[in-house]
Amino acid sequence: MAILPLLNISIPGILPTPTYMPGTLALLSLCMVFAALALSYNMLLGSAGMLSFGHALYFGAGAYGLGIALEHLGVPLWPGIFVALIGGMIIALLTGAVAMRVSGIPFAMVTLAFAQAGSLLVRRNSAVTGGEEGLSINTEQVPDFLIGVINTRNLYWFTLVVLVIVYLVTLWVDTSRLGHLVRATRENEQRVRVLGLQPYQVKLVVFVIAGILASLAGVAYMLLQSGTVPRAVSADLTITVLVMVVLGGVGFRWGAIVGGVLYTLLDQRLTVLAGSEAIAGLPDFLRIPLSEPLFILGVLFIIVVMFLPGGIAGTIDSAVRRRRGDHARGALQSLDGVDTADTGTATPAEPPSRVRA
Repeated sequence: MAILPLLNISIPGILPTPTYMPGTLALLSLCMVFAALALSYNMLLGSAGMLSFGHALYFGAGAYGLGIALEHLGVPLWPGIFVALIGGMIIALLTGAVAMRVSGIPFAMVTLAFAQAGSLLVRRNSAVTGGEEGLSINTEQVPDFLIGVINTRNLYWFTLVVLVIVYLVTLWVDTSRLGHLVRATRENEQRVRVLGLQPYQVKLVVFVIAGILASLAGVAYMLLQSGTVPRAVSADLTITVLVMVVLGGVGFRWGAIVGGVLYTLLDQRLTVLAGSEAIAGLPDFLRIPLSEPLFILGVLFIIVVMFLPGGIAGTIDSAVRRRRGDHARGALQSLDGVDTADTGTATPAEPPSRVRA
């Protein structure tokens, strides 16, 4: 991925231009931004088992936080990123501390309420956030190598670094004692309490870490798009990220990346396909649904849920495990046959009493 901008690779129908050109690099950068966001959400849903409808609030906190820091505080880019991440952490801590007083569907509803409140604040405070028009980034505070179409390659590498950081943090959480505890809490919270542990604190720490990672993805989005809009805070974006995680496979880190990349590619390329002459020449009963990218994405999601309930990663993992199991059984049968041949005797039958048992 790091050397991709230096190569001349063309994939017609998937990538708009060769890989070294700004159009494809911008599209791939957007894919990596949403892959990082899907990874952070997978930490909540896959590891902790928390279904949140407000995860976009922290993504928007990173994007709007960076824009506000550059525009109204007048700080340079790197301190602005730090301010945005601290803001996302504080918001995640406050909202998570309240939301996790409940669990299950009530938890999802509380996070949805927070997302709606955040979206309302963004839309109504036009003096700070730009309101419905969105907030543009103050390029005077951004280094020149991250501004303009000519520097799309640098923005691509920046988003790649963000994705790697998010992946490494999620890997560390999943393999640490914290990850083991939060998975145990997901399976049986009452048993964790009986053992003298604090499931509330464990879940809150994971919630805050996921919020910070989502804010980091929001920072990358703000730089890549040179601005942001209220949808970055809405529950609609959270549902989109949920679809990405389910499509890729809940609980699989690489599945979240695949889901984020695949959904973003389809969303962008189907929009181009919907306006093509090939679709315009179809009969109305085909042209009308196929000209709506969300219709096609919805059908794809239904197919995955029905026929690939584990998502892409879950289906592949099940197939690999099944194949390994077949190989293991074949090896054991071969060893059993070799042992019988070496001794020259068959394996004695079990006594009738043991067979009945």
